[in-house]
Amino acid sequence: MSAVLLDRLGGAVPLPSARHGLDAWLCGAVVVLLGWGLIMVASASVAQAEKLTGDAFHFFYRQLLFVGLGAALGGLMYCLPMRAWQHTSVPLYLFALLLLVLVLVPGIGITVNAARRWIDLGVFRLQASEPARLALVVFLAGYISRRQAALQNTLKGLLLPLLALLLPCGLLLMEPDFGATAILMGVAFLMLFLGGARVGYYLGFAALGGGALAALALAEPYRLRRVLNFMNPWADVENGGWQLAQSLIAVGRGEWTGVGLGNSVQKLLYLPEMHTDFIFAILAEELGLAGIGVLIALFGVIVWRGFAIGRTAEVNGRLFPAYLAYGLTGWIGLQALVNMAVNLGLLPTKGLTLPLLSYGGSSLLTVCAMLGLILRVDYENRAAGFSVTPAEYQP
Repeated sequence: MSAVLLDRLGGAVPLPSARHGLDAWLCGAVVVLLGWGLIMVASASVAQAEKLTGDAFHFFYRQLLFVGLGAALGGLMYCLPMRAWQHTSVPLYLFALLLLVLVLVPGIGITVNAARRWIDLGVFRLQASEPARLALVVFLAGYISRRQAALQNTLKGLLLPLLALLLPCGLLLMEPDFGATAILMGVAFLMLFLGGARVGYYLGFAALGGGALAALALAEPYRLRRVLNFMNPWADVENGGWQLAQSLIAVGRGEWTGVGLGNSVQKLLYLPEMHTDFIFAILAEELGLAGIGVLIALFGVIVWRGFAIGRTAEVNGRLFPAYLAYGLTGWIGLQALVNMAVNLGLLPTKGLTLPLLSYGGSSLLTVCAMLGLILRVDYENRAAGFSVTPAEYQP
């Protein structure tokens, strides 16, 4: 895929000039979250790592490696011009389909807990849905920038991208990965709304999509059990309700200021997935409501700056970078919101990580790549002399 991008650029990739600077708020929030994530992975995983490997900091060391790789990948994304991504949006769609098909092939895809979502790359297991969804967001941004007039005025303009997403969503559900499917569709509807889809058509398809997701959530017995356990985890606390019950206990123990960093009890093998999907519960237990408030504020900064960067591109006629920034920012914000809601018992378990904090190479590398792309949009805005932000722009 990198060769295709280079071909589109004529083999030359000019490096960004440092004089244009970086978005300090966005970079600051990301650095704080990455550092905080390392600390929380070290704290939350200590018992699990000791049990599985004999090294209490096994997962911390691996996460540190992923941070380094993520920074390098984000730097690479930052160096590639937006026109390269725009010109390869259709090949990226095909690449996403290839990944989602490969992971379902026996001998290539790895099954864990009855789900076939990973491809073993040796250093780590790649969760195919992460880069696939990134490629699909790039494809969707390309479609909106090319067909915005049709999107804003015709039913066909809204229907075509939704039909294009049906196949990858079907492949995701075959893994099965309902959480990734829900996030992808949520981001797609956000991008199409911001792209100017007619309200009547949009609301109709949004209702249809919401109904379809609800039907899918109830169609499989294991998903139905998750919904029932979510509604009352204490009714089956020794079995299906165990994870949510332990998460709620962790959050409740945190109270206002927490029990102190490293002093969580629930991480001592009571709460499953304590360093991945449920790291937020451990953070809440150790740092309390104060820690949760700071965490939400940091994600709020990322969403604020990401949408500001996208808006700057949009008002200056750079549609593809604008909708790409909107989509990627919306993805980070929506996934963080859903993960927190799951940990707090506000949504059924989805199997989604908390961006930049949860342990996991696929998630962290993908989020770093996304942030590199958002910063590239900001760089090109600055290089072109566009300094308009939503606060300054008066329509």
